[in-house]
Amino acid sequence: MRSQVLSWLAKNVSEHRLQHILGVEKMSIDLAKHYQLDEEKAGQAGLMHDLAKFFKPSRLLEMASANQIEIDPVCAENPHLLHADVSAIVARDEFGVTDEEILSAIRNHTLGCPEMSDLSCVVFVADALEPNRGDTPELEALRQESFLNLYQGVYQTCDYSLKYLLSSRLTIHPRTVLTRNWALQIVKQELKKSSIDLDKKERVKIK
Repeated sequence: MRSQVLSWLAKNVSEHRLQHILGVEKMSIDLAKHYQLDEEKAGQAGLMHDLAKFFKPSRLLEMASANQIEIDPVCAENPHLLHADVSAIVARDEFGVTDEEILSAIRNHTLGCPEMSDLSCVVFVADALEPNRGDTPELEALRQESFLNLYQGVYQTCDYSLKYLLSSRLTIHPRTVLTRNWALQIVKQELKKSSIDLDKKERVKIK
């Protein structure tokens, strides 16, 4: 299937976008391996996450509507945000992908989603941080964090995106904020649990 997808992408996206897609594919696989997730699924989701990136706004709106995808006011004003949902439709209809975990990872790669799977988290982070995005100290630090704690990678990636959107005076979709808060809460809970566990160990030592 990979060769079919690559052939399709060569005709439907720019060379620059293709390099980004290949970067996302590789980083998704690397993160999946690190977190002991399904590397094949991660690679497929990464490779197909931007299938609809260059679709015209009218086509995105039309396909989303035809497939009963909710078009909220933010997406209605910014149809390019629908490319993630529509990419999942193309993956299903053009390449026969039926695995819901892969399709969800494609759908969630732009805005994220509270309670999304670890596979979705992997593709979400890889989309923002793959090497072709740049090599600034901030991006390098975010890449390192994503391999230390996946949820920390998610909320810090959201913070990074939000800073860009705010500084550029661009519309912020509520799902990005909800995803950020969800991932941050998980990290806080993990830290609290680690602190409690450490305190218990210290008490045992004292006894």
